Amino acid sequence: MAARAMTFPMRRQALTGMWIPAPGVTRRSSYWSGTPEFYFAKEIDNSRLVKVADRKRNREMVMLVAAMSIFFLLVMTYAWQHFSSVEYGYKIEALKTQRDNTNELNRALRLEQASLRDPERIDVLARRMGLSSPQAGQVMRLDPAASDGGAATMAQASQIAVVTLSQ
Repeated sequence: MAARAMTFPMRRQALTGMWIPAPGVTRRSSYWSGTPEFYFAKEIDNSRLVKVADRKRNREMVMLVAAMSIFFLLVMTYAWQHFSSVEYGYKIEALKTQRDNTNELNRALRLEQASLRDPERIDVLARRMGLSSPQAGQVMRLDPAASDGGAATMAQASQIAVVTLSQ
């Protein structure tokens, strides 16, 4: 087919819109080598055909659909578990990071509490505010042996001192 296409003369388009042979190209004689083919349209009427139900094929199709459905459910369950475990892994790592940050903050707060409870620091601040050391009898220490380690005790009322301000 390609050889036949090469034997046709080259043509160029003239300004008139007609095709004319290119100069110097001679045209070979064309001949038909083959059997002509004719196609006839034939209408087929299948409206009177009845499809016979094949019970064996229907059963095979139902079994195939059931097997594929079960396989699909198993694959989806596996994928769901896998992605859930990945998600839980991320959540666990986030909680571990949060725990570490909270522990670091707790350590910093304990350090600050220890520095704020320093008796020397409290004494310096008290002297700057004009306070003096307590006199004998002003400090009443609670007896640690009297407490039962956090057991409930009955509250006792002591004498109430009334302080009045005179101007």
